[in-house]
This record gives sequence, C-alpha cells and structure tokens, in this order.
Amino acid sequence: MQLPDMQEAKKREQKEVQYIYEEMKISNAFDGKKYFIKTYGCQMNVHDSEEIAGLLENLGYTPVESELEADIILLNTCAIRENAHDKVFGFLGRCKHLKKEKPEVKLILCGCMAQERSVVDEIMEKHPYIDLVFGTHNIHEIPNYLMNLHEGLNIEVKSNESNVYEVGETYKRDSSYTAWVNIMYGCDKFCTYCIVPYTRGKERSRKSADILKEIACLKEKGYKEVTLLGQNVNAYGRDLENDLTFAELLESVAKLGIERIRFVTSHPWNFTDEMIEIIAKYDNIMPYIHLPLQSGSDRILRMMGRRYKKEEYIALYRKIKKLVPNVAITTDIIVGFPNETEEDFKETLDVVNTCKFDGAFTFIYSKREGTPAARMDDEITKEEKEERLHRLNEIVNTYSNENNQKYKGTIQKVLLLGTSEKDESKCYGYTETMKLVNVECNKSLIGQIVDVDIIEAKSFSLDGIVK
Repeated sequence: MQLPDMQEAKKREQKEVQYIYEEMKISNAFDGKKYFIKTYGCQMNVHDSEEIAGLLENLGYTPVESELEADIILLNTCAIRENAHDKVFGFLGRCKHLKKEKPEVKLILCGCMAQERSVVDEIMEKHPYIDLVFGTHNIHEIPNYLMNLHEGLNIEVKSNESNVYEVGETYKRDSSYTAWVNIMYGCDKFCTYCIVPYTRGKERSRKSADILKEIACLKEKGYKEVTLLGQNVNAYGRDLENDLTFAELLESVAKLGIERIRFVTSHPWNFTDEMIEIIAKYDNIMPYIHLPLQSGSDRILRMMGRRYKKEEYIALYRKIKKLVPNVAITTDIIVGFPNETEEDFKETLDVVNTCKFDGAFTFIYSKREGTPAARMDDEITKEEKEERLHRLNEIVNTYSNENNQKYKGTIQKVLLLGTSEKDESKCYGYTETMKLVNVECNKSLIGQIVDVDIIEAKSFSLDGIVK
C-alpha cells in the first residue's frame, strides 16, 4: 500500500511529465524533424516502440523508412539473448559512418540493453558518438530528454525503476485492426537464466479501470483484436489493493464485447483454474495459449527456478486441453542449460512427445551476465547443444505439421491483416488458434474477420480461399 505522501509525489511527477510534454507540443520545436526506430526483441519491445513513436509524432516528428533519412535514430534493444546484442552492435557500427557524414543526427539507445550497466558501459566505450541512453522505465520522459538534446546538451540517462504512468493514448500503433495493451510491467519470478527482472524491474500492474478504458476506446475505433501484454500476465493485480485478479480482468475485457482477446505470456506456476474457466466461458477469448515449458527435467527446472515439476506442467496442459475446446498451445524450450545431461534432454523430448505442441520457440541457452545461471559451470560443448536443438526441432516440426493437417478441409474464421509478403496477390491473417493463413481474396477484406476454406496445410502455415 502506498502512503499518502508517496501517492501525492507520484501525482506531482505525472503532472510534471504531462506539463513538459504539452509545453513542447506547443513550442513546435520538432516540426519537420524525422525519426527512425529499429526494434529488437519481444512483443513488449514492439509495444514500447509504438509508445515512443506516438510521443515523437505528437511532438512534431514524422517517421521515415531508413536511418539515412532521419534526424534522430532510436535503437529499442533486447537483452534476452546474445544474438540480439550482436545485432545492436552491428547496427551501431553502421551508424558510426552515418554520424561522420551527418554529425547533426542524434543517435539514441533505449530498451532493455540500456538497463544493463555493464553493457551500457561497454557500448559507450566502443560507440562514444551515442547521444542519449535511456531505459525501459523512462519512456514517458522522452520529451524532456529531446528538449535537452535540441538545446545542445549531450546527456546520458541511467534509468531507475519507476511507477506506472498513465499519460493518455500516445501510441502510434502498427496496425489498425489489432492492438497490444500493456496490463503490467516487470517480473518477480527471477528465473536463474533470465535478465528481465533486472531490465524491466519488479511487477507493476496498471489499474484495471485504465486498461478497460483503453480497450473500450480501441473497440470504438474499430479494432478487432487486443492482446493483453505482460512478462507474466497471470500475476496481474497482485501488487494492487482492491483491484482485479487476471482472471477477473480477462472476464471484464470479454464483457466489453471486442471480437478477439489474446494474452501473453503466462507462467505455468500462476495459471489458475479460474483462468481456464473464464477462457472456456467466453467465445471472444481466443483458444490459443502460449505456455512456456523451458525444460522437461525436474533437475533443470529446479536449477532454472521455474517453481513447477514436469508432471505438474503436463497436468496443467491436459486440464487446459480438456476444458477449452479446440485450444492450441505453444511453448518455449531452452536447450543446453548449464550441465544439462542427455537424460535431462530426453525428459524434455518426453514432454514434447506427450503434449504434441502446436508449435515451440526453441533456443540454445544464452548466458546473460548478472543472472545466477551465468555463474554456473557449463561443460556442454557448442556442438552438443546444436545437435540437441536439431533433434528437438525435428520433433517439434513434426507435431506442428500434424496439428496443422487437422485444419485442412475445415472452415476457419480468419482476421485478415495485410498482403502476404511472399505473394502479393494473397492476403494473410490468423485463425482463432493463431494459425497463419495465406488467403486468396479481395484486398478490400483486409481488417475483417472472414470465413476461410482451408485447402492446404503446411508445417508453419495454412492456405485458404474465402468461403
């Protein structure tokens, strides 16, 4: 519970941020300026970029398709895996040449990498031409930072954890039909391999009234689908007093009448029977659940700090399958966690063969400095890890194909979202169970939910024609 003086301080700080924003908006300091955002990472990063873009455009900036055209370049970074770090460093290397040619261009690093002190120090040493660094907790302060840059003050921001700010509908959403809606930030699970609690901070839930207001507004604007977003959505509300649980929030959203509701990501340890009942009860809550497994070995799960055992995960999986008709379940799996044995790996394969997931995001363990797992001894060779990943993917892809084959010859409701990248004569969209479908249809149907006859099924997509 917040003390009255803390509540008043938070209100004053929010008013100050809003005042700075409105003052700059009136000043037209950035009219005609152009911005470019490069986003790495998860859905949360994508949604953060939507908020950043909205703030920038309300200040007078306009978007461009290339960093070569921009007055400011923002790299919204991910800290989860090593290859994300490598991509950021590669992009920064290209920006070095751009800064030499156009020294007036402002280069900004933000996102999860900006929360890692050791990484920021390394980046600033190798790339001292970066003009601004700010973390995931400071997005609402962008107007103030940019005014400082505009006035010639070169600053670097060391981010600290902040409260949840409600500064209005500032998102520049990537879609006119589907929308991410943050319901909470941060995570308290502290899985030993995961950097998120250190970059995103502790769990902080938005008030349910603010969430429901945002979704009602989206419905009024014609959005067909919302995805409730959080590092662990199941934990929603535990930090709030006299507010809703996640199951209650999910039901309240369903009652608003928006046509499609999804949520990511769920931790198995917090997945309650009440949640399953609500999902089964409402037709507009989509029968698709992403349920990260990470490992099928109890020994490795314990080392990971996952708080459940193999059989408990399987029992939850079966309960969801039993109570939610036609549900599709996908998962995350890490291969090669420190000192994972062949027997440990076979336990993971056993869960995959038992659950027959609709799909899985599979990864070789990526060491993240500052996490407990980074200090663990690891004697598994790179070749062993790659061989296990190959074996796992073969099995995962087999079940993905088998599950997709069940759709052939059926009629599926598909929300069409745009033109197919591989074939511009077709549109693409997703079924209620989150299956990608390439559809032969008139492009005027984009943005609508249509009945599609599935005529072909592949491992990773479906083909269909409008019924």
